[in-house]
Amino acid sequence: MLFRTEAGWSEKLGVTLTSNGANFCVYARLAYEVELLFFDHEEDTEASHVFRLSSEDNRTAYYWHIFIEGVKPGQLYGFRVHGPYRPYEGTAFDKEKILLDPYGILVAKGANYDRHLAAKPGCNEAHCLKSVVADIKDYDWEGDQHPRHSFSKTVIYEMHVAGFTRHPSSGVSEDKKGTYAGLIEKIPYLKELGVTAVELLPVYQFDENEHHAGLSNYWGYSPISFFAPHRGYSSDQSLLGPLNEFRDMVKAMHKADIEVILDVVYNHTAEGGVGGPTLCFRGFDNENYYILSNNKQDYMNFSGCGNTFNGTHSVCRRLIIDSLHFWVEEMHVDGFRFDLASILSRDEEGMPMVSPPTLYSIDTDPALSSTKLIAEAWDAGGLYQVGNLAGQRWREWNGQFRDDVRRFIRGDEGMVNKFANRLIGSPDIYGHHLLEPEKTINFVTCHDGFTLLDLVSYNEKQNWANGEENRDGSNDNYSWNHGEEGETDNEEINSLRLRQIKNLLTTTLLSLGTPMLQMGDEVGRTQKGNNNGYCQDNEDFWFDWGLLETNKALFEFSKALINLRVAQARTDFTNANRLPLNEVLHRSDIRWHGTRLNQPDWGPASRSIAIETTPFGQDYGMYAIFNAYWEPLEFELPIPKRGFWTRFIDTSLPSPHDISSLSSSKRTVKEKYIAEPRSVVILIS
Repeated sequence: MLFRTEAGWSEKLGVTLTSNGANFCVYARLAYEVELLFFDHEEDTEASHVFRLSSEDNRTAYYWHIFIEGVKPGQLYGFRVHGPYRPYEGTAFDKEKILLDPYGILVAKGANYDRHLAAKPGCNEAHCLKSVVADIKDYDWEGDQHPRHSFSKTVIYEMHVAGFTRHPSSGVSEDKKGTYAGLIEKIPYLKELGVTAVELLPVYQFDENEHHAGLSNYWGYSPISFFAPHRGYSSDQSLLGPLNEFRDMVKAMHKADIEVILDVVYNHTAEGGVGGPTLCFRGFDNENYYILSNNKQDYMNFSGCGNTFNGTHSVCRRLIIDSLHFWVEEMHVDGFRFDLASILSRDEEGMPMVSPPTLYSIDTDPALSSTKLIAEAWDAGGLYQVGNLAGQRWREWNGQFRDDVRRFIRGDEGMVNKFANRLIGSPDIYGHHLLEPEKTINFVTCHDGFTLLDLVSYNEKQNWANGEENRDGSNDNYSWNHGEEGETDNEEINSLRLRQIKNLLTTTLLSLGTPMLQMGDEVGRTQKGNNNGYCQDNEDFWFDWGLLETNKALFEFSKALINLRVAQARTDFTNANRLPLNEVLHRSDIRWHGTRLNQPDWGPASRSIAIETTPFGQDYGMYAIFNAYWEPLEFELPIPKRGFWTRFIDTSLPSPHDISSLSSSKRTVKEKYIAEPRSVVILIS
């Protein structure tokens, strides 16, 4: 096929389709020649067309562009960039490498793709990834509307797209297991569970083959593209299939009143450090896209993954903002969780800034004003900003909630004060913010660490299958096996473990803040003690749907607890959304007690606390007992302000007596209540 070319324009990066062709535009500041290559098929070993862009006709300032008449959706393409070889200045041009479009919205990966060739000297044209031209506007959203749940009404379910349905027991159509379409089939389960938002582990295109021990990049925390949905999660493997299948999933979630939050990685890329493959950014402008060391030949590694994306640079900042706009405006997602977000507060030399422009640009962006923004407010370089991340709209994963709740429930000394603060929205961390209590994202488990069952079943991580001699993964888990390591037939130990799981779930779901649960914790999913499953794409790390029947009692408890949380938020709680945390606490009339009324024991040896409150905006009183002691304790009860105390939760009781609905009849409690060892009791008036 013959294509007619024109100079093109620089006003918009990436591919701009028109009625008669397409404009291609890339940023390549130091390049002296750029080639655009067309391929006819995913596994073509050489380009069918090569277009050479001249600096006279196809360059405006830092941008290279060309318009090609006759281009249609589905056209495969890539770039070769020629530039000066000055390693002492940080350049890394390789004119023999085929590069993906940094703004490409689809990536094609043929069976002949070879990641290793992209890291070696020589041409990789016969084994490269290819970008795909797509018409992003060609989709019927059918009047899709964002649910727009307030954070006070949000319960987040963190999940892996493939791992949720890939297990043989999933019941999903065989050709849809592990895909966006497979997730659609499981929406009824999410509705029954009661969660209001799913937080998807990375869905930006990544390379599954990226792992040093020959295993799999399962989690996907090494993006190749910030725009393209991961092709491996699509049951539709046509060139344009992943775009529409992802949007089908979002649309179906919205119809079920469930929001879609993406776990996004803007802190590093799949190109790694020195010796890593040249796939995209490195070949266009290495020293601008990455934070380099003083000698300009090494990569600063605040991500722990080999390189650090230079998110503060103006070009990188624009790329991040454009990516976020794309996923909100064209893919209709509802929010983002930023992996290692603190990296975006570092300057171009890696030093922390007081007023980081990238974080503030995202925080104040009007196109993102109704989008949920959640930060993992730390990085692998030791920068820890929980409670102090720049920008007011950011919500934060509260790592201190995770650690303090784990330690208190385990029975550690000296944890009562910290635990009490976590229950009431962490005012010691967030009290200075003029934001509602949901600034804190409360969780005790996530993808990175033990599952909830493993947290109460293992003292030590068991990561031997990862090929790193058990050196990887956190050593500070605050876990406890309750007498035996791993699985056991000891009914007493299993009973205690179940009680502790219910204690942790109750604390997470009923504490002030926004709760988040990890996929499968509601049915006792295990990873057999592996707390770093990033490379384990197998049945041991997928959601085993047989657990829904095996651990039905735990599922019913989890479901009732979530339903209470959502129902509680759906009462007249909206005023609290306009009040800062400290004001909400002041109006909630909180009183602390010990085993005796008005005598809480804040001493280092204490392992129990009780809280009495009338939550602001609610029409009931609540009295909660948290007994992490190994013996039963008798608690005096205050006289309720109205009605009488009835038992709502007692985690020491067997199912179905461990939890009730607010409207169902419950045993009336009078002057005292005996809290069994290691239990949580919730009384309602």
